[in-house]
Amino acid sequence: MNFIFMLTHNDSTVPDAAKVYERLRGTALRYIGFKDIGATPDELAAVAEKAHADGLEVMLEVVSTSREAELASLEAARHIGVDWVLGGTHAADGVRILDGSRIKYCPFPGRIEGHPSVLLGSVAEIARDARDLTALSGVFGLDLLAYRHPSVDPIALTGEVVDASAGPVVVAGSIATAEQVRLVAAAGAWGFTIGGAIFEGRLPGAPGLAGQITEVLTIAAGAEAVRD
Repeated sequence: MNFIFMLTHNDSTVPDAAKVYERLRGTALRYIGFKDIGATPDELAAVAEKAHADGLEVMLEVVSTSREAELASLEAARHIGVDWVLGGTHAADGVRILDGSRIKYCPFPGRIEGHPSVLLGSVAEIARDARDLTALSGVFGLDLLAYRHPSVDPIALTGEVVDASAGPVVVAGSIATAEQVRLVAAAGAWGFTIGGAIFEGRLPGAPGLAGQITEVLTIAAGAEAVRD
């Protein structure tokens, strides 16, 4: 069960993300991420360089609302130096732009609206989209906004998407408790992201970022052990 700490709040990369990253060194994090909104590609590249020097994998989550901005972010992913691209809704374009790179591409299944992003559609529709997306050559997995759906049960949705997907599923957005981590693990998710809830000091180990990250890593390891 993999924890991706997002240097983000309210669906935007936090100010001075590279300086914030310095406060996380010494934790056992393996994955760090940021959004394509709130910082320039050069600023994000500085974070990626630091994280890679520490042995972490880096994820860019694309939450831009226009096709033009999304494609620009996909084009920038190589310059930034990320290992994964999460999100986005134009998978055919994403596959084309990232072709030949080693970037693992995990778009959003379902219908995405607004910023902060909201997931819409029935469980069956989202699961069907998950199946179709991961059948595309060049799509590695999925970025699922399970807790951003206004009406369906997020854990039932996660389980259906995991079953339908031919690749790993990352549950992203609005996870803020240890119980949610345990539930998405039990539903079969490969990993999950937390950003804003940690910046707001809502997780065990608060108020510091490093303390919360250490606690969430422990929770994730326990959830993985139970699942196994």
